Amino acid sequence: MKRRNFIRKTGIAGAALSTVPSLFSKPIINEMSITNKYPVAVATWNFQNATKMAGSILEQGGSALDAVEKGVMVEEANLKNTTVGNGGAPDRDGNVTLDACIMSPDGNAGSVVYLKEIEHPVSVARKVMEETPHVMLAGEGALQFAIQQGFKKKNLLTKESERAWKEWLEHKEYKPIINIENHDTIGMLCLDEKGDIAGACTTSGLSYKINGRVGDSPIIGAGLFLDNKVGGAVGTGMGEAIMKSVGSFLIVELMRQGKTPQEACEEAVDRCVNQNQNYKDFQVAYIAMNKQGEIGSYCIHKGFSYARFHDGESTNNQSDSYLDS
Repeated sequence: MKRRNFIRKTGIAGAALSTVPSLFSKPIINEMSITNKYPVAVATWNFQNATKMAGSILEQGGSALDAVEKGVMVEEANLKNTTVGNGGAPDRDGNVTLDACIMSPDGNAGSVVYLKEIEHPVSVARKVMEETPHVMLAGEGALQFAIQQGFKKKNLLTKESERAWKEWLEHKEYKPIINIENHDTIGMLCLDEKGDIAGACTTSGLSYKINGRVGDSPIIGAGLFLDNKVGGAVGTGMGEAIMKSVGSFLIVELMRQGKTPQEACEEAVDRCVNQNQNYKDFQVAYIAMNKQGEIGSYCIHKGFSYARFHDGESTNNQSDSYLDS
């Protein structure tokens, strides 16, 4: 053995031996239990009713998986939210089609795309995850599976959404809207009292999209990704840009390499900007949370915010942006 290595190894051993009395004199306390970072719930946009629901489950000792499902279900049932669940804006042919996915701490995942007539696609996605060997079901197959699992069919096109769609038909202008106030997705991450992380994402997609279009929200690695050893991320905005960069997966991998959630979100947005010359014409936004409960967020256009519930308090938090105006 080289002398330098011998000195280094024996030095480490000596340092370890010198700490033995303190190790046995008191129990080792997890640093996160001291800082009280969790449980915590965080969601895209100012959906505080959703994070309050998730937070209440977490505070009662519920699992992160139950919390994210019940949390996003609040917006799926919110008729005033025309971009998620019941009351969502239809495609250009008048069909309300829903996409959703969910991920559990063990890395399992479920997803549904182009699902009609079911108010809570996130719950169907969970059934796909838990009751089948598959990850994703689509269209008629997803609907048939949902019915077999006991879900009831429901007309999701409200009078308000139908009226807005008929007004759109008069002009048929089809272009992405910068999603500052036009919230198009709810993505949620929860960290429970055990330190386990889960995530969910659900949407009705772009208003008046081409029939059959599916965005990033139900795509594992694009709209949502997590690793229970590292953390998780969710995206919102122009789904095509998020899919092309596999943004949520990218963020988790950057955190795995040592970047903070904030640094990872910023790099993911930078990649979207560099890959798209027309980046000023659409919005992309991310939130991320690591296993310590630290949160980061970043977007292209100013105006994106995220809801956070922690220690009994609900807040709306403005995100930093690539563009200031």
